[in-house]
Amino acid sequence: MSDDLTPVANFLYEAGTLKHAARTGWWMAGVRTPETVAEHSWRTALIASIIAKLEGADPAQAAYLAVWHDSQETRTGDVNHLGKKYVTGETDPRDVTSDQIANFPEGLAQAVRELVAEYEAKETPEALCARDADKLECMIQGIEYKAQGHENAQRWIDNSRGRIVTKSGQALADAVLATGSLDWLRTALGEKPS
Repeated sequence: MSDDLTPVANFLYEAGTLKHAARTGWWMAGVRTPETVAEHSWRTALIASIIAKLEGADPAQAAYLAVWHDSQETRTGDVNHLGKKYVTGETDPRDVTSDQIANFPEGLAQAVRELVAEYEAKETPEALCARDADKLECMIQGIEYKAQGHENAQRWIDNSRGRIVTKSGQALADAVLATGSLDWLRTALGEKPS
């Protein structure tokens, strides 16, 4: 391969910072050490593939979109909804991505730009599934935090549930709400769910 992959290598180190970047909105719910952006993105990608399969969309493309959906936060940080109220000007994730991948080999850069543009446009079935997965993952995390005693997480649960748009995403959200966060463990142990 003749293309210099050093910029890609640099980006991979940059992407690793998301393993340490806290999802800051949870601090307002009283969670001292919230999940990281990378942890959120992993489960979001998994959920996106499930919703897409249920919706008849491409699960791999939905997961691909979800993996990249918060990659810009290596540069911007995780700005929660309250913080966005005070940030002047809207930061377009497509612009951040373009800066991140400016020196990638052109074919790879084009693929990433198109991927982020698809997610941001909210038009394809896969983008809608990935966006629903983002909300459903936040809802699930809120349920888990609430089970740990963070009662204020209910706001995130309610807001996230209200923003899910696909039929399958809504049905899955309802199933999650009707299931205890440790029912999976009880089932695996042969116990009755709560």
